[in-house]
Amino acid sequence: MCPVTRTTRWSCSAPSGVSGSCSRAGSPRRGRISPVRTLLTNGSVYSPADPHATAIAFDDGVVSWLGDDTSAAAYATGADEVVDLQGRLVTPAFVDAHVHAAQAGALLTGLDLAGTTNLTEALDRVAAYAAKLAPDAVVDGSGWDETKWPEGRPPTNAELDRAADNRRVYLARVDGHSGVVSSSLATAVPNLESQSGYDANGRVERDANHAVRDALSELVGPEQRLADARAAVKAMGERGIGAFHEMAAPHIGPLWELPLVRQAAEEAGLAATLYWGQPGVFDNVTQYGLAGLAGDLNADGALGSRTAALRDPYADRADHRGHAYLTAEEIAEHVIACTERNLQAGFHCIGDAALDNIARGFELAAEKVGVQALVAARHRLEHVEMVDDAAIATLARCGVVASVQPMFDAHWGGPDGMYAERVGDRWKGMNPFGSLARAGVVLAFGSDAPVTELGGWEAVRAAAFHHDVDQRITVRAAFAAHTRGGWRAAGIDDAGVLATGTPATYAIWESDADLVVQTPDQRVAAWSTDPRAGVPVLPDLSDEAPVPVCRRTVVDGRLVYDAEGWSS
Repeated sequence: MCPVTRTTRWSCSAPSGVSGSCSRAGSPRRGRISPVRTLLTNGSVYSPADPHATAIAFDDGVVSWLGDDTSAAAYATGADEVVDLQGRLVTPAFVDAHVHAAQAGALLTGLDLAGTTNLTEALDRVAAYAAKLAPDAVVDGSGWDETKWPEGRPPTNAELDRAADNRRVYLARVDGHSGVVSSSLATAVPNLESQSGYDANGRVERDANHAVRDALSELVGPEQRLADARAAVKAMGERGIGAFHEMAAPHIGPLWELPLVRQAAEEAGLAATLYWGQPGVFDNVTQYGLAGLAGDLNADGALGSRTAALRDPYADRADHRGHAYLTAEEIAEHVIACTERNLQAGFHCIGDAALDNIARGFELAAEKVGVQALVAARHRLEHVEMVDDAAIATLARCGVVASVQPMFDAHWGGPDGMYAERVGDRWKGMNPFGSLARAGVVLAFGSDAPVTELGGWEAVRAAAFHHDVDQRITVRAAFAAHTRGGWRAAGIDDAGVLATGTPATYAIWESDADLVVQTPDQRVAAWSTDPRAGVPVLPDLSDEAPVPVCRRTVVDGRLVYDAEGWSS
């Protein structure tokens, strides 16, 4: 139990009847009104400004003070809320720098095939889910991964027809770059059989996959998409995620989905940064409040679907190198156009051939607009999984942010993982967080939900304990990438840390693990608990250590999530 004392002083200048519109300048704040002054004591505050802080105060949505418990007494007077943390940890809230909110929410509330151990289990889930629906309903699921099944293949359209009793079915692969469709859905998509990437057994990738997703835009309406986005946003708040970057694109969902994602975020109190992955549509930037034409603007596909563009053939398919969707010249054209408009450009890029095109594209853009203009624009890349040192140097020189997903390595890395199956020994050096960080490339961590699960600490652990030892980074560096790095990727440099004057965006954590300075690198000491080191401490994230549990999430001074009973 965590004792809390409260008084009743509140502040809100919103007009009567306007729900959730209290704010400080330039920052809309939704959700339940938080006390004007909050004081947290008797805990551990993660702050580079004061590595030994045990208490922190917030006034009107900003950090007003941090220090020790003895000094905190002076700030208790007039506080609306005083919380005895009883040793709990306070950190900046996580930022998930790559999310598909409606799709992530659909996985949370709908047909989730992640974790299925064989094809029969997946089909059984489809059948059970479909049986609850009307005959004309669409069975929309995702998360399957045939590399985890002994059959080693996706379901066929005939199998889907039987399982779903001839309902329309679309099941996206875990990476989202391919899927399978039932016969009835295939006939509902105009000219599907003529699209590249269509297979007669019902598997779809590339243009065929995009055509099916376009059709789903008409079949899954705004009400359901808003409900899905709300589910995802709620889950983020419960996991200590205070902000996210929505990576929308035509092949993922309709443009009209973006206002629904923004609405869900504002209702819950989370900060949402919106991107649209399509070149040339600059009118959409103002209309939809976009940070840029970036995110899932695909330079290639994904390794699991064998659509990532490789220099050399796939290890498990010697006649195939994937697909490059953009040339270096097309990449340069988009980067130049966005730079000239002071917008972020960005691309989805996974395979080494795609990243060769990306690097060359930025070099061509630099020749036209200059390196400093590129640096100022702070362009970004998503995934960046198979990038060599030369390309990394280009990204660093051009000030490009690498928005990366540590859970990709956790799920599919290592000598026995899916990456090794697809590309052999080339799995070593993939997801090169260490190489990127050493070159000075800003890292921003994300989940790519629904591709991997929402959760900050799991990603921090995955980066610190990367399958490739040379690509590991410290827990502290990984935590920074999942907090401050996300804000920096969105062009905001004064958030993601707890220091006087910074936004009151934080999470309170329950952790049974020791608080340490952890460096999971064989070349240096494993960790330190010595307070004389003057370095702020974080939970031990070794494999056997439990992951911290979120008890409260606050964004810009607004209460987003409060676990029941933790503070009573």
